[in-house]
Amino acid sequence: MISNVQAVLFDLDGTLVDSAPELGAAADKMRTDRGLPSLPFERYRPLAGAGARGMLGIAFDITPHSPEFISMREEFFVNYEATMLLNTHVFEGVVDLIGALRRQGFSWGIVTNKSKRFTEPLVRSIPAFSSAGAVVSGDTTAHAKPHPEPLFEAARRLGLEPARCIYVGDDERDIVAGRAAGMRTVAATYGYMGAQADASLWQADGAIESPIELLQWLNQA
Repeated sequence: MISNVQAVLFDLDGTLVDSAPELGAAADKMRTDRGLPSLPFERYRPLAGAGARGMLGIAFDITPHSPEFISMREEFFVNYEATMLLNTHVFEGVVDLIGALRRQGFSWGIVTNKSKRFTEPLVRSIPAFSSAGAVVSGDTTAHAKPHPEPLFEAARRLGLEPARCIYVGDDERDIVAGRAAGMRTVAATYGYMGAQADASLWQADGAIESPIELLQWLNQA
């Protein structure tokens, strides 16, 4: 029963924060540094949730299996690290949502595939995130989502059974990971899904079109 839920866990990029401008700019700088024309931001945004894999795929049509991917990924990381705090911002309603969850007695946390190298300074830069009871990055455990281990780790840090948690994310990997961890799941359809994604196929327990809608979903559930 939903009444047994004691915590809400969130993905970071595309769910709590909009970091697409910096991610797209980091990849596009690599293009212009090589004398290639800049691409419109709209090309990058739908794949921002895929991080370096998505951004380099758009910018250079390469995959993680391409021989140049590793070196280009580090170049992308350096570009992103230099500007990641300039324009990244929480989605409208996130601060109010966190405040409401805390007033209602919920614990909350963040589980992201972003590495600690970027997660920790980003989380520190947003005052509302200081109340997070758990922050788990993509390299905190031996596995990243869609493996459930990062969600298990977050539940351990909160001192809760996974079944007492809800996981909210904007990518199918988030829902797969949440389900594998035995958590109820909510698809954040306002994130970076892109026009080709159909969240109704993900088998999430619910879907929200804005952060604050999660409160309504919790009350109805």
